[in-house]
Amino acid sequence: MVLVGRKTQTRRLWKRRRMLPGSTHQARTRLFGEPFALLSVQRVWQEAIGEVSDENANAEGYSSRDDFLAAFTRINGDVPPDEVVWCVEFKATPVAT
Repeated sequence: MVLVGRKTQTRRLWKRRRMLPGSTHQARTRLFGEPFALLSVQRVWQEAIGEVSDENANAEGYSSRDDFLAAFTRINGDVPPDEVVWCVEFKATPVAT
């Protein structure tokens, strides 16, 4: 999803900002796995998880807000709708092999 541009945003339960616009980070499928892409951070902001729109759910790689929220809950456990999360918008570039 990341490499074909279907996923261009991610939401995280960070206590503080951990990425800045303009920074570049490696994308991996496992913590110590080989990177498959470089992510160029375009924008970082905060919002309540319950305020995620269908448009943002699409940018997360899901077909609807409900699908995204179900996946977020599977990954992170029950999160109240007013819980503030960090949102990161990025552009991906494949890592040359």
